[in-house]
Order: sequence, then structure tokens, then C-alpha cells
Amino acid sequence: MFNDISRLTLIQKLKNKLMKGTAKKYRMKKLCLILALLVIPLCHFIKVMPLKGAISIPEKPKFGFHNWFSGEFQEAADQYLKASYGFRGFFVRINNQLGFNFFNKAKANGVIIGEKNYLYEENYIKAYYGTDFIGMDSAAHRIKKLKTISDTLAGYNKNIILIFAAGKGSFYPEFFPNKYKTQKGKTNLEAYKEIVREMQLPYIDFNSYFVAQKNISKHTLYPQYGIHWSYYGMCLAADSIIRYMERLRNINMPHIYWEQIDFAQPKETDYDIADGMNLLFKLKSLEMAYPQVKIQADTNKSKPRVLVVADSYYWGMFNIGISRTFANREFWFYNKEAYSDRFETAKNVEELNLKEELFNYDIIIIMATEATLPNLGWGFIENAYDIVRHKDANLAHQ
Repeated sequence: MFNDISRLTLIQKLKNKLMKGTAKKYRMKKLCLILALLVIPLCHFIKVMPLKGAISIPEKPKFGFHNWFSGEFQEAADQYLKASYGFRGFFVRINNQLGFNFFNKAKANGVIIGEKNYLYEENYIKAYYGTDFIGMDSAAHRIKKLKTISDTLAGYNKNIILIFAAGKGSFYPEFFPNKYKTQKGKTNLEAYKEIVREMQLPYIDFNSYFVAQKNISKHTLYPQYGIHWSYYGMCLAADSIIRYMERLRNINMPHIYWEQIDFAQPKETDYDIADGMNLLFKLKSLEMAYPQVKIQADTNKSKPRVLVVADSYYWGMFNIGISRTFANREFWFYNKEAYSDRFETAKNVEELNLKEELFNYDIIIIMATEATLPNLGWGFIENAYDIVRHKDANLAHQ
């Protein structure tokens, strides 16, 4: 009996000791986890995948007695640490992924998640329904100014081409979230096209063309997770612009072409909205077409001098080298930043002499998508009109 009791006592002691050891190990693991969570944010030297989009990291403040006693150093240091702690991008991506998967929310400004995870920017939905309509009078007022500019430049054998880029709202309205669906009214695109046709201004309507080709195109013209036309669609549009300029000026220009098309999951501009959402895992979609673009090198062909004033829809064309079919490289992004062979870095458009610039080109292109049409030209039309309306005899002194 004594032996049985001793044996049970011994077993109980061993059991208690084992439980204490397990509890101790659990407490140690818990302590290590807490320490890790405290230490990781301080690990600035560890590199993680950077966040994409308009992310700004404040400059690390320099200590000084003046800014210390004024409190400026502490405030600046607090902002710097919040934006640059170790693994910040990783934690932000986890948070964004959870919001996307469990709450169908996009942690990105203006991004809307539609049905089947089609991604939009809100302004494209507004443009499709006409809730951003500026009115017929305002649209006509702007196009009349453009007509005056066009007629003046025509006297010097120069052309203006208005281009309506495709828009994701018009291309994929079937995937809008129900809460954004409303009665369709007059749109800026409809108003501009109506007035432009009446005034007989040269224009290209890629918006309507893309919609018409939606179900018959060989390859996808608009991506699921991007806001711009697909890379393939952009290449088609670039080719069409060159051919339109040829017909307008009766010249033979170099063309872009491709002999090979690669296929891959969406990338770059085909994935730009999703990139801006900064998710932990990449979203899957249908494979997209990526033409291997080449430029004809025939030196006997004509190359007009071209100025392009456009929104971000021209970036793809600019990057594939469409300007190699022109005599120059000139892109005024939103009529604010001038990208040109003349400058080493982008220059502020306001620094340029518009009066001289107007007559420095054979063709001026103004291109905008449906979401940016309320501000078509971004001041270029109004500024150019102020110059040509005076009918200065020395206007084209060059």
C-alpha cells in the first residue's frame, strides 16, 4: 500500500513539474513574441518590399537645442518613426489584405471594388453616369476656344487633334457595385463629341471604339486590376494615332509594329490599381497580351514635330517610344510637367514661353480619358486661346 501511495505521489510530482515546465515554456514563448513585436519596428536596416503609390517618408530630423525646446524635434521624430519603423510595409500589406478579403474594402484613396473583384477609381463611375457633367454651355465654351486655336494654327499648316482615350467605366459598367449604380445622364464625353463634330474639329474617339471591340478583340483591351487601357490596347491606340496623323497631313510616317506577343499575368499598368492597394498577395486574373513593340527605322519617312498634352493615358505610349516616329519628344503631363529631349529632367510648363511653343510643332495632341474630361486641356486651351485671339501680326515670328 505504501509503495502504491509513494508511486502515485511520485507520478503527481513529475506531472506537476512537467506542467510547470510547459507553463514556463509557454510564458517564455509569449515573452519572446512580445519582445519581437517591440523590437521589429526598430529594425530599420531590414529591407522589405516597399509600398507603392503616393507614399512619402518624412526626412529624419536633426537634433538641436532650439528645436528640442520648441518641441519641433519631438514632433518631427514622431512622424518619422511612424512612417519608417521596421517592417512597416509588411504590416500595412497585412492590414490591407485583411480589409480586402474580409470586408471587401480597398485601403487606397478613391478605389472601388466591383463585382468579381474588378477594380475602379470612383471618377470613372461618375463619368459613366454623367454625375461629373460640366454642362453643355461650359463644354461648348471650351471647344469654341479650341476651334479658334485650331483655325489660327491651320493658317500656318499646323493641326490640333483631340483624342478621347478609352475609359474603364464605359468599358466595364456591368461590374459596378450596386450602391454606385444610378440613372445615366448626359456625359462630358457625349457633349464634347457632339460639339466637336458640329465644329468639324479633328478627333479620335477611342472610348466608343474600345466598347465596340470589347467582345471581338483578339486580346483583352482593358485589365481587371488596372485603370488604364491594357498594354495591348494601348499599342493598338498608338498605331491608330500615327495612321490618323498620316492621313491628316498626307505624309508617310514610321510605324510601330510587333512580330511577337507574350502572355503573362497582369503587370505594370495592367495592375496599377491593385499595386496601389498594397496587398500582401498578388491577385490572379486572365493572362494579358504584351506585344514586343518595334519602331520602323526608315529614314526617308516623314516625322512631324508633335506636342502631346495629356493625362496618364499617354505614359504607356511615351514609354514604348512612340515619339521615335516623331521629329521630337514632347509630353506635357496634365499641362504641368514638360518631358522633352530639350531638358535633362522634367520642367514646369509655366517656365516655357507658350507663344513660342504653339508654333514650334506641326501637330498638337490633346488627349484625355472620360474621368479627366471635366478639366480637358488642364488650362492649355484657355492659355493658348488668350494668345491667338489677339491676332498679333508677329504671332508666328519664328
